[in-house]
Amino acid sequence: MSAEEEENAAELKIGEDFAKANCLTNGEVALILERRYEKLQQMVDDPMNQTSQVFEKPLQYVKRFSRYQQQDSIKQVRYILSNFQLAEFELAVIGNLCPETVEEAMAMVPSIKDKGRALDDEAIERMLNDLSRVKKFKVCVLLFLFVCLHWT
Repeated sequence: MSAEEEENAAELKIGEDFAKANCLTNGEVALILERRYEKLQQMVDDPMNQTSQVFEKPLQYVKRFSRYQQQDSIKQVRYILSNFQLAEFELAVIGNLCPETVEEAMAMVPSIKDKGRALDDEAIERMLNDLSRVKKFKVCVLLFLFVCLHWT
């Protein structure tokens, strides 16, 4: 991207640094930070390895705003979205914001309707339905666990 070109996420002009970056969803970041947090807690005897607010605040943030909490769900979301020719930036935005309609998806990520891509309204609807199934499955599992725990 030349110096004169203005960055514009709606047109997927996000700058060279971001164009080459592997973007993560909040759930993926939460998994990475949780693993690191667990390792730091195991070394708590060493005063040099205590976790700081600088570490804990981002962890709290991504856990709070992640639409998917379980590792399996997070992996499913990545798998589903990676099958739809999305740029990393688009994948992360859709995975984090979880639009429910084609119109919402296009408003959040206008670049998904760029010419030359196979994402018509039907494909976007299919993608959103696949994501919705992951959320519904999570709710069903949680409801099942709740019932099992309270009826035993």
